[in-house]
Amino acid sequence: MNIPSNLKYTKDHEWVLIEGDFATVGITDFAQKELGDIVYVEVETLDQTLNKDEVFGTVEAVKTVSDLFLPLSGEIIEFNDDLEANPEAVNADPYGKGWMVKIKIANSAEVEELLSSDAYKQLIGA
Repeated sequence: MNIPSNLKYTKDHEWVLIEGDFATVGITDFAQKELGDIVYVEVETLDQTLNKDEVFGTVEAVKTVSDLFLPLSGEIIEFNDDLEANPEAVNADPYGKGWMVKIKIANSAEVEELLSSDAYKQLIGA
C-alpha cells in the first residue's frame, strides 16, 4: 500500500500536502481501494470557507457514496476539474492526478493535529 511519507493524513483517510499557506487534499490509496471503482466526485464548496471536519464534497463509487471531510479550516480555492471527466484518476493515481481540492489554510496550528505517515500506517494496520 502506498503511503507517501511527505504527506499528512486524517483518520477519515484523506491526505494533505502542505505548501506554505496552501494545502492540496485527496483521498488515500487505502480509501480508494476500500471504496472500489470511483465513478463521480462532487465538490460544490469552491470559493467557500469551511471549518476543519466539515463536509466539502462527496465521492461516489459503484456501490457507495462517501462524504469528504476538510482536514484543515480554510477556503477552497481550486477543484480538480479533471475529475469531472475522469473520476477514475482517484483510483489510478490517488496522490497525483486524483487530487481533489486545494485550500488556503486559515489556521496553521491545525496542521499539527494531522497524522504522520507512520501514525496513519498504524491506524489502518499497514
